[in-house]
Amino acid sequence: MIMKTRFTEMFGVEHPIVQGGMQWVGRAELIAAVANSGALGCLTAFTQPSPEELTKEINRVKDLTDKPFAVNFTILPTLKPVPYDEYMDAIVQSGVKIVETAGNSPKVHMPKLKEAGIKVIHKCTSVRHAISAQKVGVDAISIDGFECAGHPGEDDTPGLILIPRAVDQLDIPIVASGGFADGRGLVAALALGADGINMGTRFMATKEAPIHQNIKEKIVAASELDTSLIFRTLRNTSRMFSNGVAAKVISMEAEGKQIEEIGPVASGQRGRLVYENGDEEAGVWSAGMCIGLVKDIPTVEELVHRIVAEAEELIEQRFSSIVA
Repeated sequence: MIMKTRFTEMFGVEHPIVQGGMQWVGRAELIAAVANSGALGCLTAFTQPSPEELTKEINRVKDLTDKPFAVNFTILPTLKPVPYDEYMDAIVQSGVKIVETAGNSPKVHMPKLKEAGIKVIHKCTSVRHAISAQKVGVDAISIDGFECAGHPGEDDTPGLILIPRAVDQLDIPIVASGGFADGRGLVAALALGADGINMGTRFMATKEAPIHQNIKEKIVAASELDTSLIFRTLRNTSRMFSNGVAAKVISMEAEGKQIEEIGPVASGQRGRLVYENGDEEAGVWSAGMCIGLVKDIPTVEELVHRIVAEAEELIEQRFSSIVA
């Protein structure tokens, strides 16, 4: 059985599965492996230190696959200014045909993206933001529930509610994000009206993910209780793996500390060292609640094909036996 959804048809992929943009993780070798498996890989633009390096990384992906892939472009508050326009120019000039935007509204970039014939998936955490993104012309929405790694927004709405609410309000394809790691999740998302699923944490525990083996094994050993929410008091909530650094950040927030003092402790550069050196306490690092469902470290191809096979078996056998 082949799963055809509005998402697979619009974006030219075989399976309704997206590997979401992940800072420091979304590099060429992972993206190409996902694309070659028939899912949609997503290169993370700001993992690259400059627009020029991003162009090189996009070309690396093209050397490794001829399948469709996307570039993630996340606009978030930063302590150091980011040359967003230059990065966007690099994406457009590279010939990439799919962009995943996240964070702030992509409105300012839409004319340039549309003129280049680029399809846009906008990731957001609320129905109101999804409606706004549809109005400015994005092609699909990735709706991110409270269970997700990274930024779940400030509404604390889980996917079981958020996904069907978005489906009821939008006309464009919807990808369900946050809490997905297996075929059961894919079937559940489709049942809720979504056109596919987005996974980040699950793809971190694959052989091709460019992170230290220690961290992959830490993900496998963890439960759904091993994540923490930081930056709650700053209205910039982030879900991270529960470690000593995350606990320190939460403690600093309780003391009324502001971003100027907290920022250096929770810096992205420190988080990068976690993935590079395998020291889980080097900094804060993202993990979603689906970490409790991750029990092995397969290849990307094995993972994607297993998820699709699980979903097909559920649909064909379990549901047919339930409905008389």
